[in-house]
Amino acid sequence: MRTVRIVALVMLLLTGQQIWAQAQPQPEPTIDAYIHQGWDSLSRSMSECQSLVDPKVTAPPLLYLPYGAPTPPQLLRLRSQCKVQIAHLPHRIVHLGDVKESEIPRPGLLYLPNRYVVPGGRFNEMFGWDSYFIILGLLRDGRVDLARGMVENFFYEIENYGAVLNANRTYFLTRSQPPLLSSMIRAVFDAEVAQDPSPANFRKQREWLARAYPYARRDHDFWLSSIHRAGQTGLARYFDIGEGPVPDIADHSSYYIDVINWLVDHPDVHTSYLIVAPEHPSPAQQAVLSRTSCDPAHSVVCGLAWAHGHRLTRDFYKGDRSVRESGFDICFRFGPFSGSTHHYAAVGLNSLLYKYETDLASFATLLHETESATQWRKQAEARRVAINKYLWNPGKGMFFDYDFTTGKQSTYVYATIFYPLWTGLATKEQAALVASHLALLNRPGGLASSTYASGLQWDLPFGWAPLNWFAADGLRKYDYNDDARRIAEEFTHTIRTSFEKEGTIHEKYNVETGSSNVELIAGYQNVIGFGWTNAVYVEMEHLLNEH
Repeated sequence: MRTVRIVALVMLLLTGQQIWAQAQPQPEPTIDAYIHQGWDSLSRSMSECQSLVDPKVTAPPLLYLPYGAPTPPQLLRLRSQCKVQIAHLPHRIVHLGDVKESEIPRPGLLYLPNRYVVPGGRFNEMFGWDSYFIILGLLRDGRVDLARGMVENFFYEIENYGAVLNANRTYFLTRSQPPLLSSMIRAVFDAEVAQDPSPANFRKQREWLARAYPYARRDHDFWLSSIHRAGQTGLARYFDIGEGPVPDIADHSSYYIDVINWLVDHPDVHTSYLIVAPEHPSPAQQAVLSRTSCDPAHSVVCGLAWAHGHRLTRDFYKGDRSVRESGFDICFRFGPFSGSTHHYAAVGLNSLLYKYETDLASFATLLHETESATQWRKQAEARRVAINKYLWNPGKGMFFDYDFTTGKQSTYVYATIFYPLWTGLATKEQAALVASHLALLNRPGGLASSTYASGLQWDLPFGWAPLNWFAADGLRKYDYNDDARRIAEEFTHTIRTSFEKEGTIHEKYNVETGSSNVELIAGYQNVIGFGWTNAVYVEMEHLLNEH
């Protein structure tokens, strides 16, 4: 009996301790715990209602399956649970453009078979180049299966939607994003082999690589097609096949008005981006505007894009769409508000394609396709020669974008000068010259995007995870370890101190103040989450610990 009383007393004491512990204030999660937990809080799948929400548009949720695809059983319950409609695309897509925007009057989410990680905030879908950095973070955290599933989602996009998309929404069926699929494939393959280096597992992973290789080739071919050809340079450009304003700006529909206001207020900046036009056009005037600007009758965003008696030209909208394929939306790098993006052979794009071709040569070698490997190396070398001809400036010791419509090299200093180091195409002499200009972009809180303060998010004084990572890792590859460490230390310090104050990680930072305070003249402000910043923080911490 006494034993029973003692046990009861002990249980009472333990219960009291548990209640007391639960009542105490819980410690805030560390930044490492925040990132580790973030992979799950930012992950989505087609069987969850939260995956269908799109903060960027006002339309009710709608999920699209590929043309003719069977409806997976797990999607059927979404109709009642999420109050979502399920539809099929109007016909099969082999290439972007096979389905016109007018054929999909209601925007919606495009089905993907595997779970994926989203950036965060207003970006609630699987993005193209964001996913490369997210995959690096997942692999560093041991989440190999989730990373591999995301890569296979891109295979699904190529097979069913015609390309690696900007993101899996119907309004992104007009463009891709920076070509990093081969880098994702390589990262997952290397992680799988490192996890189990046995011959049996190597053979298994090589079988996966053999399945991945044709998709990588198709993605690479997309960037060599006529729409991405930068004149006669042998280089590539960014290009969106759609027309008019982008529908995904609906939650910031004043953006184009801000652009018109700025252009009117700066008459000394000469562009061809403005035309005189009425605010409320007649049917005849609408027909003209559909050819010279955009069609107000078929786009709410277009209808609102009027100020001071002006509208934006059709060519501006093409550049505006194309800069979103580049991922650098928005900056002044390709003209004011990057309205001439599609006129440039871009340093970053062609550097990534050089790496793509060397990756494909490596894949072909692993798959014993010797002749193909030789051809890929020749393509990479031809691209390197063209980059040196059009994009390298030996006098300034930096790489610049090239306007192939005017035959002039840009003078806009941008953080993509470090891409040729990250991709390995720069010579040692070029790398030394580029490294010597680090001070142009380096700020107390990390690397700034450019040297020009335009007031837009992809320019000075703002720093972004991908640009900081490519620069730090690129400098490391050429043994500029002190410079790599400095960027990594500064940028991780900015992320960490901001996290300690606010408990969140952001999409971008002001690297002059070392904070998340972002004030822009146009577009959305800052976003929390955040997939690629989480990943780059982890990668930079590893770089600092390793060296």
